[in-house]
Amino acid sequence: MKNELMTKEICFDMDGTLNNFFEVDGWLDDLVAHNPRPYKVASPSVNMNALARHLNRLKKNGYTIKIISWSSKARDAEFDKAVREAKIWWLNKHMPSFKFDEINVLPYGTPKEEYGRGILFDDEPQNRENWRGVAYDETNILGILRSLR
Repeated sequence: MKNELMTKEICFDMDGTLNNFFEVDGWLDDLVAHNPRPYKVASPSVNMNALARHLNRLKKNGYTIKIISWSSKARDAEFDKAVREAKIWWLNKHMPSFKFDEINVLPYGTPKEEYGRGILFDDEPQNRENWRGVAYDETNILGILRSLR
């Protein structure tokens, strides 16, 4: 872990990282139809109770916790608004005991490194490569968080 401890910030992608978005039946058809359903019904990809416990502990230790996620490729203002609302609804449903410091739902393709530092968890290799801190994929979120102080 390089300099992530210099910036006590942890950032999460959502789709494919915190949830199993790409496993939702019909997700692509829904996006083409501007239906935000997949963003609401995707199952968590990590134990959300354990995640909330780790994040609450880290927040008490001075970490800032953010969501940095993209909206749909559609680039439609109304659909982007519906996607943002669906993502916030999903977070509130699956992590009611935790409040993020920031929730950024950005236009698709926006460089995530402009919105955070420190540690990033993201399933997209390009986002991890461009990150200015330390970046991990989605496979060991709880293990990595457990190791932080």
